[in-house]
Amino acid sequence: MEFGSFLVSLGTSAVIFVVLMLLFTWLSRKSGNVPIYYPNRILKGMDPWEGSSLTRNPFAWIREAFTSTEQDVVNLSGVDTAVYFVFLSTVLGIFALSALLILPILLPLAATDDSIKSNARSRKKPTDTISKGTFSQLDNLSMANITEMSPRLWAFLGAVFWVSLVTYFMLWKAYKHVAALRAKALMSTDVIPEQFAILVRDIPSPPNGQTQKEFIDSYYREIYPETFYRSLVVTENKKVNKIWEDLEGYKKKLARAEAISAATSNRPTNKTGFLGLMGKKVDSIEYYTELINESVAKLEAEQRAVLAEKQQTAAIVFFTDRVTAALAAQSLHCQMAEKWTVTEAPEPRQLIWNNLKIKMFSRIIRQYVIYVLVAVTILFYMIPITFVSAITTLENLQKIIPFIKPVVKIASIRTILESYLPQIALIVFLALLPKFLLFLSKSEGIPSQSHAIRAASGKYFYFSVLNVFIGVTLAGTLFDTLKALEKNPNSIITVLATSLPKSATFFLTYVALKFFVGYGLELSRIIPLIIFHLKKKYLCKTEAEIKEAWYPGDLNYATRVPGDMLILTITFCYSVIAPLILVFGVIYFSLGWLVLRNQALKVYVPSYESYGRMWPHIHQRILAALFLFQVVMFGYLGAKRFVWATLVIPLIVTSLVFGYVCRQKFYKGFEHTALEVACRELKETPNLEEVFRSYIPHSLSSHKPEDHQFKGAMSRYQDYAAISAA
Repeated sequence: MEFGSFLVSLGTSAVIFVVLMLLFTWLSRKSGNVPIYYPNRILKGMDPWEGSSLTRNPFAWIREAFTSTEQDVVNLSGVDTAVYFVFLSTVLGIFALSALLILPILLPLAATDDSIKSNARSRKKPTDTISKGTFSQLDNLSMANITEMSPRLWAFLGAVFWVSLVTYFMLWKAYKHVAALRAKALMSTDVIPEQFAILVRDIPSPPNGQTQKEFIDSYYREIYPETFYRSLVVTENKKVNKIWEDLEGYKKKLARAEAISAATSNRPTNKTGFLGLMGKKVDSIEYYTELINESVAKLEAEQRAVLAEKQQTAAIVFFTDRVTAALAAQSLHCQMAEKWTVTEAPEPRQLIWNNLKIKMFSRIIRQYVIYVLVAVTILFYMIPITFVSAITTLENLQKIIPFIKPVVKIASIRTILESYLPQIALIVFLALLPKFLLFLSKSEGIPSQSHAIRAASGKYFYFSVLNVFIGVTLAGTLFDTLKALEKNPNSIITVLATSLPKSATFFLTYVALKFFVGYGLELSRIIPLIIFHLKKKYLCKTEAEIKEAWYPGDLNYATRVPGDMLILTITFCYSVIAPLILVFGVIYFSLGWLVLRNQALKVYVPSYESYGRMWPHIHQRILAALFLFQVVMFGYLGAKRFVWATLVIPLIVTSLVFGYVCRQKFYKGFEHTALEVACRELKETPNLEEVFRSYIPHSLSSHKPEDHQFKGAMSRYQDYAAISAA
């Protein structure tokens, strides 16, 4: 990419962001758009503009984001969201502090050396320019312009130490803060249902004459005679879930038919065949009313069959106080590790019920199979990514699609295509992956949604680093790389380090595109706004359908965190080689903090709460990115024939030790609830029946409130063999 293309890319991205921000200011003040820009506040019964100004100042949202506190975020979006902002602010601090020292020292040192000019004068082809010789202005401000064995390399070595020390300091500080934030939330005086329950899996078969529930109750009553409350046995609910989903669908269709009838004074009709397009024409209200009555009868019959005959080898066990539940979750209940395995119970809305019955050894086998599948995916996905990286250059596109040559010859269009095409192609290609990785993670037998998202996030991170970062880096010099590795297979670190600079301009543009265009679209919510108004005008007939059209969902950590981690890794690895990228990293994370702060307070609605369980995984991956940076710098300093590059090795070891120390000191508090946290008194006596009911799946709940199947369940030890969940 030439210097002009880079400036066009950066400038147009900035202009797009400003335009989208102005659109946001204008559109968010219109009452008809309130459900798109303030859904979180609406769902909490707040005034959409509460605490905000109705001024047309396009920067008012920035002031509101800055003045919000961490407690505001916790109150409106939960602890997980607050922890995500700790991540953003920590990384922002790392890059800002690094830039304060690195930029004023390294840029002048690089600019006043003449390695590239010397090579040009001697007609020697440059081997490590960061733009393949086309972007000399940036080359002159990078490590590529430092002469081999130059004493100036000491400053770059010192910069590696500075970045590493800043990272250690900020991560240690953040881990302590998140641990305190998690403890404060768990010490709440409010009743949190999952604090009174444990998840028990791998339950052995009951003795003859006992039901599964009787066996579980007797087992835990013997161990915890004073504090055991009751159990909820997991059942196989595939069929009852299908009936319940059909019933809910019929109810929605009936409500829609009634709304149409009320609006038009005509009875709507529909056909009973495939997709309502063929078959007998019937009165919709009478037809769906009849289907609802039939489905209710089927549901009640299936509920009785499921509760009596389809009990599984897992259960939720409840206790009368949260100290006992915390203690039980950390205890070994059986000498045989594959029986009566116990963990803390996830939130009721988090449970992946179908996975609870999977046995321990089956889970282990599944996990390794999934690891192999992910490794194969990473290996073979690199082929299409490398292919996309190769064909999205204009030269190759003109060969593949000859008829675009006249268009490409237009200077302005050529500049825009060079600026955006490869980056957009890569972003679109990556968008296809997250759902597949989430599916694989759930297939491991993971019991909760938040755990599955953490697992998918980890897979996506390593995929991004290996395929996007390293793949794109090596793709630019693919044949030279293969030749070098063929001659010396042990030179992978040196090959990566020397290939890295050549992709600097690509990644500079990629980061700029992500923070300007990406966060501009995030703030303006243009696409959700258009979809909402189209659905509202042409499809929605009931209030429930309108709400479904504007409901925003959550922050989507499964893709958002790995995306941020990729930018983090890119910025780390180029922070010393091309120090200007630190400016882009600071802008990305500061703009992300501002935009997403606004979205967290007004837009997104959490789908679960894990009280910061994501943080240890975020911490580990930040360290992994730092480790990769240190390895790359060791190789690149070595390629510069700087003998003191070996001083980076103790730094690499320090990163490993630091990660180990942090895990030993902090991780247990995230894996389990500490007893000193669980022992805090509640402001009122917990209603254990409500705690119990919160775990009953919707498909097993009665549709007749006056005759609820769980009525009278307050009896502490009453046998409820019919009460189970899937």
